[in-house]
Amino acid sequence: MKTVLIVAAVAALGWAAPAAAYDGTKCKAPGNCWEPKPGFPEKIAGSKYDPKHDPKELSKQADSIKQMEERNKKRVEAFKKTGKWEYDVSKISAN
Repeated sequence: MKTVLIVAAVAALGWAAPAAAYDGTKCKAPGNCWEPKPGFPEKIAGSKYDPKHDPKELSKQADSIKQMEERNKKRVEAFKKTGKWEYDVSKISAN
């Protein structure tokens, strides 16, 4: 029983140690304590770490959300007319 308690105490200390390792002395402001790793630039833009995202790729999610909202609008309108929920938009008549 004693060894189980010792093992549990050591495990608890091992998990708590990383949280206690940072002392917060290099914070720019309260809660703003991010620091780049050594060799990593302070600003990402323009560095070799800048991902340079394609605007077309970035707009894909906004486009898909817009299409989803249009489908949902058609579903709701059809439900209000018929009282029956139809998930498949292709089965909803244009009337």
